[in-house]
Amino acid sequence: MHEDSEKRVLLIVASLASFLVPYTVSSLNVALPAISTSFGIDAVMLGWVTSAYMLTAAICIVPFGKLADLYGRKRFFILGNVLFAAGSLLAAVSWSGTVIIAARVIQGLGGAMVFSTSIAIVTSVFPPGERGRAIGIITATVYAGLSLGPFIGGVLTYNIGWPSIFLVNIPLAILVILLTMRYIPGEWADSGKKRFDLAGAGLYGVMLFGCIYGLTLLPSRSGILWMLLGLVVLALFIWWEQREPAPMVEIALFRKSPVFLFSNIAALINYAVVFAVAFLMSLYLQYNRGIDPQTTGLILIAQPVVQMIVSPAAGHLSDRIEPRILATAGMALTTVGLGIMMLLSPTTPLAVIIAGLAILGLGYGLFSSPNTNAIMSSVDVRYLGLASGMVSTMRAIGQMLSLAIAMLVFSAVIGTVQISPEFYPQLQQSVNIAFGVFFILGLVGIAASYARGTVREAR
Repeated sequence: MHEDSEKRVLLIVASLASFLVPYTVSSLNVALPAISTSFGIDAVMLGWVTSAYMLTAAICIVPFGKLADLYGRKRFFILGNVLFAAGSLLAAVSWSGTVIIAARVIQGLGGAMVFSTSIAIVTSVFPPGERGRAIGIITATVYAGLSLGPFIGGVLTYNIGWPSIFLVNIPLAILVILLTMRYIPGEWADSGKKRFDLAGAGLYGVMLFGCIYGLTLLPSRSGILWMLLGLVVLALFIWWEQREPAPMVEIALFRKSPVFLFSNIAALINYAVVFAVAFLMSLYLQYNRGIDPQTTGLILIAQPVVQMIVSPAAGHLSDRIEPRILATAGMALTTVGLGIMMLLSPTTPLAVIIAGLAILGLGYGLFSSPNTNAIMSSVDVRYLGLASGMVSTMRAIGQMLSLAIAMLVFSAVIGTVQISPEFYPQLQQSVNIAFGVFFILGLVGIAASYARGTVREAR
């Protein structure tokens, strides 16, 4: 039995690590213009400063989770923080756009190791009666990183310079490594035969690269072709995994456990409908409403602040109340918030907008922790790394899908033009259509969340 002090330290290091990664992702968005000026890189290459991390992390999370199950989750957690710190240092001293993109790939490798192990380790240590609260706290730190990142990144970039965004990661990562090595003596690994499905990992990587990279290129023909390639390789991957004696992904988990299957589907839909909200609302508030960037930021913070407050409480409740009930209620509230945003007009009162964002935050916070608790509690202990990896993979794919839907709508309604006053009506129409699509997806998410069954049955 683990001592309470060890649990507290473990929760602290997992929370710190879970804060670092989303903080870096969100804070970097503010620094992109400064990075472009420093290296004189074009918009396409600048996009890869962000995309290189997201693609690398998405492709590697599940394979690293499987390797961590086999060879030790603490070992991979420490290595992930080492790589993240090394990538941060290289990014801070970068001398060209190519170098900073390479640094982001290294950070992606480290972030994949951290996210594929942190929740798995917490699940291993905290029993079912305490697990939801612990997952809720970690989820809150993720939201804190996403919420505070733009503010901290803006302050650091303006006063010190964009490299400082990366430099602050290094002492925090070192602190996480030292605390883990000093106060967490245990290791978590499968004691059985250690065999890694290398061919399956290769197919998985090609499949995800094709689908995610294709999403970024839509609606172009090349984007469609990349996505078709990804789907073909997905079919080949499923065929291979069902015949491999030691598969990287246990396809049977999805077939035999409705909780695992529908919780992952619900997670994918949830991230797909909420991630682009800040992007859409930022354009709406600044262009259609004429609100300055600082005030826009203050309005938009309503959603993540509510998420950050609700997540620990929702996780704690999921230890007592069936996660299906809480997560489905959260998805329903999220859909209500999307319905409010779908009806936005140039004269919608700001109080209604803030209330809609708060409802979105309440729904997202109420959904995420119980849903993650359901996923992690529905699998055997030897699959915790895989389950943790699937949670993060659903997040990455959902985020990319969310932005792809928004950009598809913009491309169809506005076209490839710079937004100017004569196109504000089309922008308003695009925002309404995008939220309408998200609202319909939210209804599907409610059904998927409720269809999962109960965690107790899965156990």
